[in-house]
Amino acid sequence: MPFLSDFPIATRWPAQHADRIQLYSLNTPNGVKVSIMLEEAGLPYEPHLVDIMQNESHTPEFLSLNPNGKIPAIIDPAGPGGKPLALFESGAILLYLADKSGKFISADPTLRWETIQWVFFQMASIGPMFGQVGFFNKFAGKEIADKRPLERYVAESKRLLGVLDTRLTGRTWIMGDDYSIADIATIGWVRNLITFYEARELVAFDSFANLAAWLERGLARPAVKRGLEIPKRG
Repeated sequence: MPFLSDFPIATRWPAQHADRIQLYSLNTPNGVKVSIMLEEAGLPYEPHLVDIMQNESHTPEFLSLNPNGKIPAIIDPAGPGGKPLALFESGAILLYLADKSGKFISADPTLRWETIQWVFFQMASIGPMFGQVGFFNKFAGKEIADKRPLERYVAESKRLLGVLDTRLTGRTWIMGDDYSIADIATIGWVRNLITFYEARELVAFDSFANLAAWLERGLARPAVKRGLEIPKRG
């Protein structure tokens, strides 16, 4: 389709289905938010694996789409008014896809904004804090002799887990009975904290019974299972 010629990223990751939403991502906690949402909403899309370990997100082609050099990013050939739309930032993409599909966010203004606040909670608190736990517990930070940074981020992550656990008291999902983009934004990060980051015991995850049950429900959803593996790693 002609619109792709306007986006340099398409020269590095050519589209086979140019009429579909183009997803440029990797199945990290931020990346899977969008792949899960696309799977849940049933929107046609084409995934492209951007290998961040090979610095592919800092190539000129990717930076032309997201100058911040972070996955995920999308191009929707049928954006507002039928014109192509490029977006980065996973929270913004979730909101856009929810509005486009009419799914996973309430049309009621009060509930809509309540949902958005929990998405922002994940973006501003859950992601940054859990990521620091991963760095200091599993990656280069674990070699730092001073353990006060790890202790700081573990304590804050426990506090945030408690916020979620309290919110989920008597609720099936973050917004109650209705599964939403608030859940989609958060599932991958909570899962990553206790699996890939190897911090389950460190943050006393099993003491948060409501949260543990919520995560189990989320991971059992077929679309979540698929989205967690998209794009496929080589």
